Order: sequence, then structure tokens, then C-alpha cells
Amino acid sequence: MLKKVICGLIGLSLFAVPAFGLEQKTKQATNDPLRLAAAMMCERVKSCSPDRQAVVFSTEIGEVSCFTTFDKVTHSTFIFHKWYKRDRISTKIRLNLKPPQWSTFSSIRLREADKGPWRVEITDSQGKIFKILRFSITD
Repeated sequence: MLKKVICGLIGLSLFAVPAFGLEQKTKQATNDPLRLAAAMMCERVKSCSPDRQAVVFSTEIGEVSCFTTFDKVTHSTFIFHKWYKRDRISTKIRLNLKPPQWSTFSSIRLREADKGPWRVEITDSQGKIFKILRFSITD
């Protein structure tokens, strides 16, 4: 039901790297904070780019993704995508970031029972919220 993948942006080359089992212990320097450049909900991520950005999604599409890009990453670190359905945590996904820029995403599969209001909180390792993305799942 849950899928996570990391896409790294280094210079002008874009590539995908599977994130399963990767654990980064290094934290971002406190005097050099992460900078979230973009965050959006989309139907899918295709070639490390968000595809079909929206705020309302049908269960018929099968899954929805949260895509984030950080353009100031000074050290290897991680963030979380915290998925909430009707203000109750559904899942918390840890995603690795690497210098100097990094894009990453998480996805959930959609079922009939998932209809209603959702949000994703994008946070750092200490719980600081970068952004909250709100969306809905419908028929």
C-alpha cells in the first residue's frame, strides 16, 4: 500500500534512487537550515517530476503522491511526510535528502474507505513543519 522513492537533483542531471533500507544519521546544521523550494500533491511522479498536480483526487486513479524539492541541503539528512486522514495520522514516511539539492516523494494507494479530507505535513527531523498540503479523495 505504501511506496517511497527518492529522486536526487545534482547539477543538471536527474536520477531516481530507491530509498528502502537507507538510514542517514547526519543531521542538518542548525545554523544552515533546509529550504523547501516546492511541495505539491499529484497523481503520480513520472521521471522524477510531479505529474497531474491537483487538490481533489478520485479513488479511481489508484494512488496519490506528495512531491517535495529542497534546494538548500548542506548535509545528508532526512525529512518526514506525515499523512493524515480526517486529522488522524495514517502513515509517517522518512525520506532522505542529500546535498546540494534533492527531490523526493511518497505515495499512498487509494481505496474506497479513503474518501474525505486529507493533509500531508512535511517536517524536518525535529518536527519543524515546512508546509502542510491539504487535499481530498472523492469517487
